[in-house]
Amino acid sequence: MVKEQFVQISDCKLYAKLAGENNGRPTVVMDAGYGDFSKAWDSVIEDISILSNVLVYDRAGLGKSETSSNPRTSREMVKELKELLDMAKIPPPYVLVGHSFGGVNLRMFATEFQNEVCGLVLVDSTPEDYRERFLPTMSQDFQLAYNKQFVYEGNYSEFIESLKQLKETRIKLNVPLVVISAGKKAHYSKESQALWNEMQREILDISTDGELVIAENSAHYIQNDEPEVVVSAIKKMIDLV
Repeated sequence: MVKEQFVQISDCKLYAKLAGENNGRPTVVMDAGYGDFSKAWDSVIEDISILSNVLVYDRAGLGKSETSSNPRTSREMVKELKELLDMAKIPPPYVLVGHSFGGVNLRMFATEFQNEVCGLVLVDSTPEDYRERFLPTMSQDFQLAYNKQFVYEGNYSEFIESLKQLKETRIKLNVPLVVISAGKKAHYSKESQALWNEMQREILDISTDGELVIAENSAHYIQNDEPEVVVSAIKKMIDLV
């Protein structure tokens, strides 16, 4: 079963796609990286839909969704996702899966709605101290290219505000967590790669039950390079319920 719909939330319509059979298992909710939308999950959605229902969606202003007048920060995006789930009548519990910046959003969602979340999978998720601690270790060219990318949804200052919000809302979650780190990042020196893996490992501190998986043959888009690693982590979360 695949159901595509446009869901009216407070000030715009969001595109959402629900796939899978409703088998009484938690719904997998996936959030893509900065500037990405539901298609970023095409490589894994079919395999996940065999395990349970899975929801992918386009954040406001991306893909097929309308633009929103709200600030493009994680706090607003979490509100919009919650509204989408409520309006589309997709009840909890949820297994949340966030890639890159989507991981920032879903960490905040899990913090705010901890009772509705039964698992969290972070796929090469952005750490809250990325700008202060990681970015300075990269080349000037890399830093320039990184800063210039913020034109698709929200600007650079809204992105930094989101990381600040993540830091401020950080609490210890009583939610099982799998952190998947890309082990073969493009343009990373050996030192940068080691620091990246270490910062991913540190994200485990947000949960009482966390596990780090290093996808040795993956660059940033682990779901494309090693889709089975992502599917396996999600299956683990579903099976815990």
